[in-house]
Amino acid sequence: MFVIFFRTIILYLIIVLGLRIMGKRQLGELQPAELVVTILISNIATLPIEDTNVPLIGGVIPILTLVCSEVLVSALTLKSKTARKIISGNPKILIRDGKIDQKEMRNLRFSIDDLMEQLRTNKVFNIQDVAFAIVETTGKLSIYQKFDSQNVTASMLNLTARPGDEAPPAIIISDGKVIDDSLKYCNLRQEWLDKTLKQNGYDSPKEIFLMTCNREANYTIVKKEKKK
Repeated sequence: MFVIFFRTIILYLIIVLGLRIMGKRQLGELQPAELVVTILISNIATLPIEDTNVPLIGGVIPILTLVCSEVLVSALTLKSKTARKIISGNPKILIRDGKIDQKEMRNLRFSIDDLMEQLRTNKVFNIQDVAFAIVETTGKLSIYQKFDSQNVTASMLNLTARPGDEAPPAIIISDGKVIDDSLKYCNLRQEWLDKTLKQNGYDSPKEIFLMTCNREANYTIVKKEKKK
């Protein structure tokens, strides 16, 4: 029992390390080659866990080999457009100038239901609002709406940005703990935080469940509820 436990922990740490090495994209939308590597790693990892007769090194070496191969392939695709095209493919246009490319949909085996589902996930419910729709190499559909259907932006209204509008609020206190990096991000100091908490009737950050603030020192405080 303990052997299986420790083998599982070791493989778990190796896989987490491997995913960190391969980069953030492994945790989001995957390219075809990345998806294959991820599936292979998960299958290889189960063998030493399920069968204790399989040497642990027999699972570690293939996993590290796949990780190294993925890093090398990623480096190759960065340098070579041809390699990137072969490994990851090219984006495909399904809607061009408001017209559906039915031939391309058949080539991609993309049904009408698939198209409408992807449009809805992009908050588009009327296909007549779409000027361009492009299937990315990850399989995700990118939408560019017609001008009349686009959301109103500040530039359309000729609005001038105020100081701090370009930067989103940051979490200053999370579950009673002060995040120093967020204070620096907001150009604030610990003295300001202590003073602000006292002005709102709090003696310690431990009384705060969540506090957010922007660079204009506009903040929101959520008090921590007492455990029942």
